[in-house]
Amino acid sequence: MTGTIKLHYSAIGIFAVALVFAVGGLPIETLAQDASSPYAAVAAASDRTEADRQTDQRRDPLKFLAFAAPRPGMKVLDMGAGGGYSTELMARAVAPSGVVYGQNPADIGERAKAIFEARLKTPAGHNIVSVVRPFDDPVPPDVRDFDLITFLFFYHDTTYMAVDRAEMNRKLYAVLKPGGALVIADHSAKPGDGTSVGKLLHRIEETALRREVEAAGFKLVAQGDFWRHPEDTRDFSIQPPSGKPVDEFVLKFQK
Repeated sequence: MTGTIKLHYSAIGIFAVALVFAVGGLPIETLAQDASSPYAAVAAASDRTEADRQTDQRRDPLKFLAFAAPRPGMKVLDMGAGGGYSTELMARAVAPSGVVYGQNPADIGERAKAIFEARLKTPAGHNIVSVVRPFDDPVPPDVRDFDLITFLFFYHDTTYMAVDRAEMNRKLYAVLKPGGALVIADHSAKPGDGTSVGKLLHRIEETALRREVEAAGFKLVAQGDFWRHPEDTRDFSIQPPSGKPVDEFVLKFQK
């Protein structure tokens, strides 16, 4: 994997390009590799759990953080937070003055729920707000003006759940600030599979997801290739883990 970034220029303007390409004037690849970058400090924090460090081995958090570009003071919504691995990374990146809302549905698994609740009690979780709400109504009515929304490896699950995805995407668009970013990552399905294999294979076709999100008004501004595995046959379930490489796409949209 090369960790390359594909940029898609549009009428969104210079701000969008700057947001996608650099943080603090530094290119994404530099931020992902520079040991002195703020994202390196986030990943290397001594109080991170061993379980999270193990997850780092397959998630490559430095490249993801450089791509998503969270910054101190930002207000972030992490959709489908699960046990909160990515929620905590975002919380560390936007600290000390930023805040991260970690959304989970009420029927989230007990193990993930326990792990997430434990994070809230740690120093790193002081700026995390737990939001237990449905995907298609993810935050209270008085919560809005997010700078960044992340939705990692959970969008495919909404294809077989009782979720109005069109409404979900409209709500995400509504609570995001103008110029704000929505970053979605998921497991690739084969061309033509669309949203039909979400429950069977825990995958979704990239073009199908993109169509749904763009229908809400979002514009695609970048793609990250750092989790790509073109050798993936895309015909097996990613749960339980098989040990085989899994092709995963990362898309950045902007309001």
